[in-house]
Amino acid sequence: MRKVLIIEDDAEINHLLQVILHKKNCQATAAYSGTEGLLQLQQQSFDLILLDLMLPGMTGEDVLQKIRATSSVPIIVLSAKKAIEDKVQLLKNGADDYITKPFSEDEVAVRIDVQLRRMIHSNEQGKSWREIRVDSSRHAATICEKELQLTNAEFDILCLFLDYPERALAKREIYEKIWRGTYVGDDNTISVHVSNLRKKIAKETTEEYIKTIWGIGFMLV
Repeated sequence: MRKVLIIEDDAEINHLLQVILHKKNCQATAAYSGTEGLLQLQQQSFDLILLDLMLPGMTGEDVLQKIRATSSVPIIVLSAKKAIEDKVQLLKNGADDYITKPFSEDEVAVRIDVQLRRMIHSNEQGKSWREIRVDSSRHAATICEKELQLTNAEFDILCLFLDYPERALAKREIYEKIWRGTYVGDDNTISVHVSNLRKKIAKETTEEYIKTIWGIGFMLV
C-alpha cells in the first residue's frame, strides 16, 4: 500500500483527497499545516506528497523548499494560483506537478497515478551515456561517479534521453511519453524540468550533456 501525505489546511479538501486516495488503495496521512507536515516526514517515509500553498504559518513554498533540501519524494502542489509564472517557479523549486483549484476528482486521481507509477522500480539493466550512469532498480543516477539528486520527473526525462541519445526529442514527445497524456501546447513543464536537470548536471561537470534544439526540443549529446 502506497503512503501519501496530504498537507492541506482546508478540512473539506483534505477529506476529499483522503477519499480519493482510499479509493486507490493508498494510505493517507493528513496534516493541516506545514509544520505538522514536516513533523510527519521526520517520523515516517512517504511515496507522494500533496501540498497546498496557502497554509497557516509556514507557507507551502517554504515547505517545498525544506522538503527538497533533504528528499526527492514526489510532490504535487495544489493551489488556487493560476498564473503561469507561479507554476513555473514551483516547478523550478522542485515540484513534480501542479494542480489548480478547484479541481476534479478524476484529474487528481490521474495525476496521482502518474507520480506513483514512476516510483515502481524496474528490473531492467542500468543505462549509461558518456559519464552518466543510471540504475533503474535503485532509481539512482550518477555523473562522473557523483550521485545526482533528481526528482521523479527529472529522473524519467534523463532515462528517456538515454534511450534516444543524439536524437532531438520534441517537447510533445517528451510530455506524452512521460506524463502519458495529451500534449496541449503548454511546454513550460518540460522546459522547467529539463532546465533543472541541466543545472544539476552542470554542478558536477563543465561538459555539455543536454542541448536545446530551437524550435524542436532537446537532445542528449
